[in-house]
Amino acid sequence: MPVDQPRALITGAGTINPLGSSVAETWTGLLAGQSGITALDEDWAERLPVRIAGQVTADLSEHLTTRELKRMDRCGQLALVAAREAWQQAGAPDVDPERFAVVIGSAYGGLGSTLEQDRALASGGPRRVSPHTLTRLMVNGPAAWVSIDLGARGGARTPVSACASGAEAIVQGAEMIRSGAADVVIAGGVDASVNDLVITGFSQIRALSTRNGEPQLASRPFDGGRDGFVLAEGAGIVVLESEAHALARGAAILGAVAGGAVTSDANDIVAADPAMQRRVMQKALESAGMQASEIGFVHAHATSTPVGDRLEAQAINAIFGADVPVTSTKGHTGHLLGGAGALAAVVVVQALQTGQLPGTANVEALDPEVNLNIVTENAHTLAAGSAPAGLVNAFGFGGHSVALVITAG
Repeated sequence: MPVDQPRALITGAGTINPLGSSVAETWTGLLAGQSGITALDEDWAERLPVRIAGQVTADLSEHLTTRELKRMDRCGQLALVAAREAWQQAGAPDVDPERFAVVIGSAYGGLGSTLEQDRALASGGPRRVSPHTLTRLMVNGPAAWVSIDLGARGGARTPVSACASGAEAIVQGAEMIRSGAADVVIAGGVDASVNDLVITGFSQIRALSTRNGEPQLASRPFDGGRDGFVLAEGAGIVVLESEAHALARGAAILGAVAGGAVTSDANDIVAADPAMQRRVMQKALESAGMQASEIGFVHAHATSTPVGDRLEAQAINAIFGADVPVTSTKGHTGHLLGGAGALAAVVVVQALQTGQLPGTANVEALDPEVNLNIVTENAHTLAAGSAPAGLVNAFGFGGHSVALVITAG
């Protein structure tokens, strides 16, 4: 990062996901090796080929008002819960509203409301359709609701880049800080698409695990027996702040987005390009002004698909070699789609703060084609004196590739 640009510091973090409704609950679950993946026992799932998922079990009425629950899609609700946690941890900074922005990405936004209201129209006619339909289904809804709730008038942006959306949002937020366009940015990602259409769609392309009888063992990043990812819902949010603004108010610094990169494969709508995965990691390192040897660990995208994990492993090895510790927490939470990269960023911040790196769940026999140092124990202690930086990968359909470099501060 050029020395004349403001640093993008992280002063708050929040999440709600299948493991917990806060960063603390999630972190405890990860270090204990817990799983948030369960069987789907709802009636709508009975006829589906895949009947497992990672669902948020927290009672949202304990976090949101009745009016908020009525007006917002579940996607917006999850984003708002995580954003409020991050905002409170940051100390609810006093910031000029014109210098305060929101960037929250999502792959599918209010798709759940779209399906619900389409069925209401089909079964009951126009009068059965909610007057909140259009505002609930908007993909920009989460960013809009958070900006309204916290009073951010510096922009409410919504990157829509499939499973890379949340990580791309953090890159955009950091760029706003570094360019001087904002002093504080709420950034992250969210999705709430555990429904019959999305499950069926991914099933049709054989992307999902079919281990219906053993939900907690189904998501197996880098394991030789992996057979697909597990769909999940949730949000990950961070508060980004310019160094000058944070120091002026005496904020506690959790970390910094030292660099990031966004590329497009221009290759295939679904298939990943490992050459571009290597390129985006290299560009992220260049953005941070760092060498590969300065990265202490990697949080891989690694969703548990047979081809995807192998290609990413090859790309990571090409940049960092075989010794750097690598983890993927999707074995614990499932795949949050647009929220995945942002949750990974929250995990990396926690790892840098505590010196503990959560392991990769369900690796019983490492894929022989994965030549990496995959962390498999529940809690791996980072080596004393190891590089105080982690790298996050996030990739999405459409050839979206994103990498983030996060440092301890």
